[in-house]
Amino acid sequence: MRRKRILFVSESITLAQIVRLATLARALHPNRYDIHFAATDFPSHVDLPFARWRLWGLSPGAARARLDAGKRLYTPRVLRRYVASDLEVIQAVSPDLVIGDLRWSLAVSAPKLKVPLASLINAYWSPHARRDGFPMPDHPVVRWLGETLAARYFPKALPFMFRYFTAPVDRERRRAGLPIVGDLLALLCFGDFTLYADPPEMVAMQTLPERHRFLGAINWSAPGPLHDGWGKHPERAAVYVTMGSSGTDGALPIILRALSTLPVDVLLATAGRPAPESLPDNVTAVPFVNGDAACARARLVIHNGGSSTGYQALSAGTPVLGIPNNLDQYLASERIDAQGAGLSLRSGSLTVDKVQNAASRLLDDEGFAINARRLGGAFQNHDASENFRRFVADVA
Repeated sequence: MRRKRILFVSESITLAQIVRLATLARALHPNRYDIHFAATDFPSHVDLPFARWRLWGLSPGAARARLDAGKRLYTPRVLRRYVASDLEVIQAVSPDLVIGDLRWSLAVSAPKLKVPLASLINAYWSPHARRDGFPMPDHPVVRWLGETLAARYFPKALPFMFRYFTAPVDRERRRAGLPIVGDLLALLCFGDFTLYADPPEMVAMQTLPERHRFLGAINWSAPGPLHDGWGKHPERAAVYVTMGSSGTDGALPIILRALSTLPVDVLLATAGRPAPESLPDNVTAVPFVNGDAACARARLVIHNGGSSTGYQALSAGTPVLGIPNNLDQYLASERIDAQGAGLSLRSGSLTVDKVQNAASRLLDDEGFAINARRLGGAFQNHDASENFRRFVADVA
């Protein structure tokens, strides 16, 4: 009996996009499935024991520069190259199912080739999620107008921004004879199936369409042991800090200066980025660390506000301090804060005093830890790998 051929297609702007697809791919038994993995980059520290296909795409630096400047991620010319690269790989692999993570061009290439597509996305992006509005990210306009004035106009501008970012995809869909998507939320969830990388307790839905499924948190940890002495001092709280591959560069020095004055021992994971030249005495820096183990030992996790480390911390029952920058990170932080399991600070107006006060509050107020442990139980009840195996068995 022929093994079903599954093609995982990842954008590679952040490490999270690669590792959560890799985690799901490893959940499938290779005796039953012929697994292929396509991306623009294959990090050496991520286990990818599959047939690999290299895609064309923006480098992480180029993508972040465009987003930081408030520009479209994909110009029409760039998106056409994305689609052409997708088509080449999909035609070569001839998959029974494509699983995509933030590769927007799949909204053109997969339906053009009539290949079933499942899109992986966080549920707080869903058009079906219950929300009162959207938090304001650290867009360049905030620096120009100031937070108060920018916040006044942001809700009115957001629908235009969502259509603006989606326009290149809609242009390519028209060229392919496909109907337009029209809106960023619909684009992010586009597919024959939509898979949410969250436990349902984190994002309430107005409705859940039949082909939308919650998988649960998809946690990934780099290989390697924890630093032996970190977190074992009886009078100093263990704090785990990582800004990941997409945290704002200016936040980390402020965070470390703030923590240098508190009775804490800090483990800093740089995610392969350069560490600050001068580290406080209470900080140990490593390129990568086993995040599951670090979150379990820590009393507080400080991160870029996104769901990757935030959900990893909550899975361990540990409260978080988020320092978000982009809209995805603000949306994740907003949901965590609403559960009483963390606090967040705007990266664009971050100060040493704000970090000191927030970290002290999270360490001193037992309510945050209680709420984090409550959520930890909910996170453990949803096995993303098992739920994904069931999904693929149902549809492929």
